[in-house]
Amino acid sequence: MTHFARETILPPLQPDSTADPDLTDLFGLTFAELGDFLVGRGLPAFRAQQVAGWIYHSLVADFALMRTLPAALRARLERECTIKGPKVRAEAVSKDGRTRKLLLELRDGRLIETVLMLYPPVGEGRARATVCVSTQAGCAYGCTFCATGQMGFFRHLTAGEIVAQVMHFARWLRANPWQDQGGHTIDHITNLVFMGMGEPLHNYDSTLKAVRILNMPEGLNIGARHMTLSTVGLVPGILRLSTEPLQVNLAISLHAPSDEMRIRTMPVTRKYPLQAVLEACQTYASRTNRQVTFEYILLAGINDQVEHARELAALLSPLLQLCHVNLIPVNATSAGYSPPSGEVIRRFRAQLDGLGVSNSVRAERGDDIAAACGQLHTLESRVRARVDRVAVAESENQA
Repeated sequence: MTHFARETILPPLQPDSTADPDLTDLFGLTFAELGDFLVGRGLPAFRAQQVAGWIYHSLVADFALMRTLPAALRARLERECTIKGPKVRAEAVSKDGRTRKLLLELRDGRLIETVLMLYPPVGEGRARATVCVSTQAGCAYGCTFCATGQMGFFRHLTAGEIVAQVMHFARWLRANPWQDQGGHTIDHITNLVFMGMGEPLHNYDSTLKAVRILNMPEGLNIGARHMTLSTVGLVPGILRLSTEPLQVNLAISLHAPSDEMRIRTMPVTRKYPLQAVLEACQTYASRTNRQVTFEYILLAGINDQVEHARELAALLSPLLQLCHVNLIPVNATSAGYSPPSGEVIRRFRAQLDGLGVSNSVRAERGDDIAAACGQLHTLESRVRARVDRVAVAESENQA
């Protein structure tokens, strides 16, 4: 495992030869599916409750530790199943210890990222532990300000690979409870945001299955209201989500007040113009009576002026009572964008406030550890490319 406190030379990536693709990933099974899996092997149905309890409540990572199961069953599970999750390829921890980012290596060698963010209580609230999960290796939508969008799309993650990201941090936090300066302690995951690598609604079935697994009482039992799915605006996915009997939150990656401006940074706008996205959001809000969050990355000199705030307010006016704008100063990426000054942000917010648009500014986390989507992956890829170039040069020299 690599810590990115400084540039580190890494060996070339090889697929995990120890990962058996024939093993059943229990993280990818709902409770009903787990029961069917065990009953189908001649086991009594009550074993599902025991196995799920060991996985999600006791958080064991080894079947041998499931002491209430017969030894023969533990051995069989070890032969046929897995609950280990992907390898940790690299880790970065912020200076304040409240943001922890992992680069995970899947069994086919693909890399994904996941982040744990720890928050002290606000007012009468409680401390929170939020995991930001990836749903794809890479992304097909090419947003210019996003490091993941620049690497292209490789594949969808399975539901088990999505759940495994949360399970890694659930186990870590159980073993390492976090305490803030006020003495508040938290040892479990409270919130999930599907805002890591990939587009959740492009991988709809696996993402929603992961939501159900993480929400189920026999699992981590994370409330659906404490989960947020973010999308670039895939209209069919938004409409489909509006029919789900799950009270998950919807966030739209908006980032521009007009199609003309949005197309320059988000090519998906050509297929799903803002008017179509807004109409889908209206349908979602009317069916669910839930607020829609609009994420707006502020890019200095591009979309951060007062006139852009006025355009944004006009665009969102049909949803004014059921929308919130989350302003996000951009993280620096290879695309060369920079965040606006505090004064520019203040003026932008003042304009939204004056027009009745609920808004807030996201407090950026993990700037010192490349915590924005895809950045740690990009850093490792650059280092690996350098390793490959050195290897080629050495080979040529030897020839």
